[in-house]
Amino acid sequence: VTTGAAAWLAQGVEFLVNGLPSAAQLAMFMLFAAVLTNFVSNAAAATIGAPVAVETARLLGMPMEPFVLAILFGANLSFATPVAYQTNILVMKAAGYRFTDFVRVGVPLVVLMLVVLSWLLVRRYGL
Repeated sequence: VTTGAAAWLAQGVEFLVNGLPSAAQLAMFMLFAAVLTNFVSNAAAATIGAPVAVETARLLGMPMEPFVLAILFGANLSFATPVAYQTNILVMKAAGYRFTDFVRVGVPLVVLMLVVLSWLLVRRYGL
């Protein structure tokens, strides 16, 4: 089933990211998936983000692979909240952690990974 939603969203995203450095473009996609994956499953985050990333890359005239990888990497940065992944809840319960403990440690780690992975994608694909 094709709804056209990905193409419609990609037009708006392309308007926002056009002219930004490639690393910033990739980081924005990764950030979107990372935020989403901390509240829904990583499979859902990837399924939602990948079509928009592919269409945006097409509109920008860039290779789609680094954009899809940015979504997939972001969808796996599921450690900023306890609800992001099943084992986070188990650890939270067993160790007596609070929600804020995950945010305090997880958010800086997500930011670090965004910077490093965006840089690596740009280097790998020569963007």
